[in-house]
Amino acid sequence: MLEITGLRKSYGGPQGRLQILDGIDLQLPRGQTLALMGESGSGKSTLLHLVAALDQADSGEIMVGEQRLGGLAETARAAYRRERVAVIFQQFNLIPSLTVADNLAFQARLAGQLDAEWQAWLTAELGLSALLSRYPEQLSGGQQQRVAVGRALALRPPLILADEPTGNLDERTADEVLALLLTLVDKAGASLLMVTHSTRLAKRLDRQILLSNGRVQGGTS
Repeated sequence: MLEITGLRKSYGGPQGRLQILDGIDLQLPRGQTLALMGESGSGKSTLLHLVAALDQADSGEIMVGEQRLGGLAETARAAYRRERVAVIFQQFNLIPSLTVADNLAFQARLAGQLDAEWQAWLTAELGLSALLSRYPEQLSGGQQQRVAVGRALALRPPLILADEPTGNLDERTADEVLALLLTLVDKAGASLLMVTHSTRLAKRLDRQILLSNGRVQGGTS
């Protein structure tokens, strides 16, 4: 599903170029889940942003299914972000002026792929059926992250990217949200690449890898 080869990314700074990713090789088969771990500044979020086509690599290759991300025009990158991948952020990133129902359906509607039956099932599984007319500010943090998870899965994209999706939640709520996320990813037949600082949460995914100094230092299966 996801294959990364020789990926490099650097940014300019006062002291010259700073190498963030220095030759990353990574594979994530369809239907598998992978936890990406490492200290702050190790390149985890940078890698996620490159796979989401929110940024472009200096060199190397990213393949998502049969699609090569390198060299895509911005219109093609936008179509990829709209239709092929969904990102779940730590900060929820819900649209405050939209109700829960409209936030849930937002990306799927944008892609013209809203499935009412799947949407209703997702809403029930996430425990959001009684909250559809509320706005994000009327929800707890855990409820907002459930909406963010539902929005990502509504599209049924082949690849889900999650950047510290439970980082703003207490331990109990984090466990509940991750359990739901893993269940729904499995039901959708998607692959999940999740950045996390938590070894405890990472162990609930199929595999774990560690980034350090811009390189993959090892992994477990």
